[in-house]
Amino acid sequence: MKKHNKTLKLRALLKKKKFLYMPSVSDPLAGRLAEKAGFKVVYTGGYATGGSLAITEPLLTMTEQVDHSEKIAKACSVPLICDAGAGFGEPLHTIRTVEEFINAGIAGIHIEDQLYPKRAHYHKYVAHAIPIKEFVDKIKMACRARDRADKNFVIIARSDTCRFEGLSEAIKRVNTAASAGADLGLIFPRDYKEAVAAPKKAAVPLIYVQSRGNRDGRPLFNNKQLEEMGYLGCIDAQIHIGIMFYFLKKAFTEIKRKGDYSGLTLEEWVAVRQEIENLCGLEKYYKIEEDTVEKQKWGKR
Repeated sequence: MKKHNKTLKLRALLKKKKFLYMPSVSDPLAGRLAEKAGFKVVYTGGYATGGSLAITEPLLTMTEQVDHSEKIAKACSVPLICDAGAGFGEPLHTIRTVEEFINAGIAGIHIEDQLYPKRAHYHKYVAHAIPIKEFVDKIKMACRARDRADKNFVIIARSDTCRFEGLSEAIKRVNTAASAGADLGLIFPRDYKEAVAAPKKAAVPLIYVQSRGNRDGRPLFNNKQLEEMGYLGCIDAQIHIGIMFYFLKKAFTEIKRKGDYSGLTLEEWVAVRQEIENLCGLEKYYKIEEDTVEKQKWGKR
């Protein structure tokens, strides 16, 4: 059985039952920045990975998501939770998906009850939900794979059915998945009333997805509100890719129009570059070179 300290860390955090904010990060540097900011868990979503690759989530493959996430996981000492879509196939494929994420050093994944392959209309909020038995079979096989490889690996059962079939159906699916071994649940309440009711009806702790910029009217709540409602944590799914895109677009637009960028002062640029270099670990690299190759005096052989 494979074990790694990231899954142990995540289990310890979940055991404390303290609210966990999980910012979505799209690259290793952002992961380290989130860690430095004090967040105990980071997240890599399919929306962010697909968007950063400019293909969108429905075309994202399992190996692309695993490879992308592995780089982030290796750069961080905090646990990383990942979006594993619909397990990237049927129950057999879901088993391999779990094994690949565990081998990549990921601490947990969520698996949804949508059709695979996912259709582009997902981004128009059309959820193609598979029958509950098929979903639970995937979760059951995912949990068996977890128990064989690393019992501390976390499986989150995600249902998208609330959007069209209502809260009762989504809770039914999460609770049935919990009986098959899922550790946590994730649904998409349509309004405040459903958001408040969901944690009370769920058999396992729920994670809320903060979908900033959504166009289907899903409510946004701050961390204090979600904690008071009874959610164990919050995935902030668009925070990195949205902020990065918005401000980079503003910078490019200004440079194109004015020929220069005024968003940061010279002093701020110096500080930003220094912090990037610090997060990359340059001081450690300097020391290694100073102890080896930089001991030579160039030009004096």
